[in-house]
Amino acid sequence: MAQMVIVVQAVSATSFTVYSNLATIRILSRGKCGLSRCVTRYLVAMAVVDLLIIIFDLILRRIPIIYQMRFFRELPVCNIHAVLLHAVTDCSVWFTVMFTFDRFVAISCRILKHKYCIERTAKIVLGAVTVLCSLKNIFWYFMYARLYIWTVTEFLHYILTPCVPFVFILMLNALTIRHILVASQARGRLRAQNCPRDPEIQNRRKSVLLLFFISGNFILLWAVITVYSIWSRMWSMGYFTFHLPTFVAGLGFMFQMLSCCTNTCIYAITQTRFRKQLMSVLKYPFSLLVGLNKHRNKIRCDSIIEPH
Repeated sequence: MAQMVIVVQAVSATSFTVYSNLATIRILSRGKCGLSRCVTRYLVAMAVVDLLIIIFDLILRRIPIIYQMRFFRELPVCNIHAVLLHAVTDCSVWFTVMFTFDRFVAISCRILKHKYCIERTAKIVLGAVTVLCSLKNIFWYFMYARLYIWTVTEFLHYILTPCVPFVFILMLNALTIRHILVASQARGRLRAQNCPRDPEIQNRRKSVLLLFFISGNFILLWAVITVYSIWSRMWSMGYFTFHLPTFVAGLGFMFQMLSCCTNTCIYAITQTRFRKQLMSVLKYPFSLLVGLNKHRNKIRCDSIIEPH
């Protein structure tokens, strides 16, 4: 009974996560949220890879029956699954880094902004990151074939993702905050006393709010699984005398999966237009059911009053 409850909860959480990411992709792709095309490209890409993580990590890993099929038994499914899962996970992490860098350039580098912060550059950056992440994680295929040493290689993997991105995000956010503070003080001295509200400052605050929410959410929710993974590898190599409790790994995994659906909430909090579009998407299934029910009742009434 307890296992059944856990399965039902997992299915419910997965369904909510998949629906939220699909809704986010749909809303952002329409381009009616008041965001630039460059920003929209990054946000859509992040939502897509988050959805793929849910598919590869929660759905495919929890449905082992497909691996019992004869077609799959003749393929190294675990090896292929590991490559795809780690590739999309790396993409999710580095897309966040690239988005942070894009916003840093847009806010802090006025000259470079018009050349870098455009849709074409975003496509090139996202494509390049996808290719590099895919090539980097091919070693997982051979890892499961026992051609490499597990502990050292996996330890280096967690150093590159997400420890290095943590450093980049914190550094870029610090530089962005410093630039905003300096620029705000300068504009404040130049503005007249009778014009307290500066539209430029307001736009910057909204952009920075979205940036900090996304990057901060990423760091907080990835911190537990990162610490546990590195600690476990160090312990297996004999550097630590005690191992962290197993429940820490489960907690870290839960937080990591939670990061795949929290961006929808972040957009809803920070973007008014996105919030309106999201409400429309959430109401659509219920509106469809109400419409179908009204149509069915109308047909029933017509059949009753129609003379025989």
